Amino acid sequence: MNESSLIFAYVAGTLGALSLIGLWYEQRRKRFEPEPTEDHIFRCEKCAFVYTDDPDVERSRCPQCGTMNEEFKF
Repeated sequence: MNESSLIFAYVAGTLGALSLIGLWYEQRRKRFEPEPTEDHIFRCEKCAFVYTDDPDVERSRCPQCGTMNEEFKF
């Protein structure tokens, strides 16, 4: 084998190994990372408590003070 073939094989092998390590870490991260929730976020207008509720409700009662609140939009 000549020098250019050895250099190409070394670079291709290194890039292939780094790609496989990157894919492995990405799969591992996805497996242990919590899935995003579809719940709505609410912020109480009276006591400023932040809480979540089911995605099918538009208004929710604050668990701290009982005030009805609209969904909080970012």
